[in-house]
Amino acid sequence: MATTTDTPNSSSIGMRKKVVVAVAGSAIEWYDFFIYATASALVLNKLFFPAFSNSAGILLSLSTFAVGFLVRPFGAALFGHFGDRFGRKPTLVTAMMLMGAATTAIGLLPTYASVGTLAPLLLVLMRLIQGLALGGQWGGAVLIVCEAAPAHRRGFYGSFAQIGVPLALICSNVIFLALSATTTEGAFLQWGWRVPFILSIVLVGVGIYAQSRLEGVDSAQHDRPNRLPLVDLLRDHWRETLQAAGATLLNAAAYYVLAVYVLAYFTTGLGFPKSAILTAVIIAAVVSIVTIPAAAHLSDRIGRRKTYAIGAVALAIWVFPMFWLITTGSIVLATIALVVAQVFFSCTYGPAPALFSEMFGHQVRYSGVSLGYQLGAVTGGAFAPLIATALYAEFGSSNVVAAYVAGIAVLSLVSVALISQPRMSTSDTSRAPAAAGPRRSQVGLLD
Repeated sequence: MATTTDTPNSSSIGMRKKVVVAVAGSAIEWYDFFIYATASALVLNKLFFPAFSNSAGILLSLSTFAVGFLVRPFGAALFGHFGDRFGRKPTLVTAMMLMGAATTAIGLLPTYASVGTLAPLLLVLMRLIQGLALGGQWGGAVLIVCEAAPAHRRGFYGSFAQIGVPLALICSNVIFLALSATTTEGAFLQWGWRVPFILSIVLVGVGIYAQSRLEGVDSAQHDRPNRLPLVDLLRDHWRETLQAAGATLLNAAAYYVLAVYVLAYFTTGLGFPKSAILTAVIIAAVVSIVTIPAAAHLSDRIGRRKTYAIGAVALAIWVFPMFWLITTGSIVLATIALVVAQVFFSCTYGPAPALFSEMFGHQVRYSGVSLGYQLGAVTGGAFAPLIATALYAEFGSSNVVAAYVAGIAVLSLVSVALISQPRMSTSDTSRAPAAAGPRRSQVGLLD
């Protein structure tokens, strides 16, 4: 928020800088995460688990994808502590650097053919480091914009931290698509798959430069910062933390089914070229760049919970015909199915940054937002592609996978319905910190 000495123009420029940093930080972190997700569905089974059957190799490959989720709550607690004590910006930069180093290292790893079982062990180690870094990234990117945005536009501005996700998905899939089109199968397996991982080091450099141009994010730290924000969070705000986790269940499960599982389902389950479904995923992601802020803007007008409920109900219903259309094998119908799903998904995903930021007082906000989100991501998203693959293998029907997503939607709807009034008032920004105690704000921003 602007101080009394800020001009409207300087405030607008400062807000735009924060939006750029939030988008850049989120896009870079999720690019690293998604190239692993894409590779795990397409090639890592052949490179690191060649001794197993095709289906077993895919399950093991997706399991390494899930491993990265398991440490995300630990990353949220660690980076949340430093973010609440020492500032949003340095914490976010540290998370980005850690993620970039781990991702680049994956691109340089020896495969099973070179070092045997050491290869998958190293892969899991790098995956754990990725998860630790991602656990602290989301909260920092979200709070940089949400704590500075005007209350009546908090949903809209907060959604830009989410736009980094489809941007990252587009970049990662475009790179894999280009490599698949310009290299032979042998060349892609030998060295082509490494290129997206090694490129991460360049993107991290760009992100750090963008953050260096941002001023004033942490200039308003508390005179008496909270020494143990995690302790206070778990003591006074455990309900809010669990509610945020419950709301994230659907976002996590649905996104990884839409972005990861459908790749394996379309290529392995239905036997179609991977380039076709990658194109459909990219188109759906492009659409979500528009629908995410649009849904968040709607939440500024009608309330976060109402917007979320619209998306959750619609997605729970649509997921059934979505799979029916994909199963036809038509890339046109598959694209339409994924685009419609992304529109409904945006209604739950776009308002999430503002919704979660408004649930916690300033002194525990980084910890609360990060831990709540990452707990939900682990529970709902870590094993979503694995569960979907196993369900389809067992029952041979996409309806079972759709029912799984719909069931999670119901759980998330209940969690969101239980969220009470927010702690972030119209004047509660990084320049006007809110109390961290259990007293509730009387400003109703949700509905």
